[in-house]
Amino acid sequence: MDKVKLGPKTLVYPMPSFLVGADVAGKPNFMAVAWGGIVGEKPPMICVAIRPYRHTMKGINETGVFSVNIPNEDQVVEADFCGIESGAKYDKTAICGFKVFYGDLKHAPMIEQCPVNLECKLEHSINVGSHLLLVGSISETFVSGDCLTEGKPDVAKIRPFVYSVGLRGEYIGLGKTLAPAFNAGRQLKPEAGNC
Repeated sequence: MDKVKLGPKTLVYPMPSFLVGADVAGKPNFMAVAWGGIVGEKPPMICVAIRPYRHTMKGINETGVFSVNIPNEDQVVEADFCGIESGAKYDKTAICGFKVFYGDLKHAPMIEQCPVNLECKLEHSINVGSHLLLVGSISETFVSGDCLTEGKPDVAKIRPFVYSVGLRGEYIGLGKTLAPAFNAGRQLKPEAGNC
């Protein structure tokens, strides 16, 4: 085995590409977040890691709510812009041409063009050093109608992309299906004759 020590790194593959939204001083703002994911099912909970001084954090602290928007492959330029520029300097909503809508939480702006939107209430904010780990309960989920098949979200129609660190920082679309989930591993069961 030829393993090379790199020291403590944040190498998790893949990382999601989220656009986290909040009203800041009454205006919708969105930032790109790659550190986050689902943390609970009952109740449905999600987490995102954000540096405490980020402009978007001001809005989350003001209102106690935020959104998680999942962009599709056609929105990679806008998502990248939301990650490299601050809402304190630019009106990212206008520059990116985002059509904003709101759900019941009133101050969690969501992007109409994103195929999936999660409206979240802040439940916990945990200081983990360089970042705050925000845990939000998902109040409502919105999915674009053309991204459903038989009433269920269809990842082939959603076309999300992921962020990759390492040799090249880049965005990557999802590849081919490898195996059916909760099924492929059954072939390794002893009663399947493989052990």
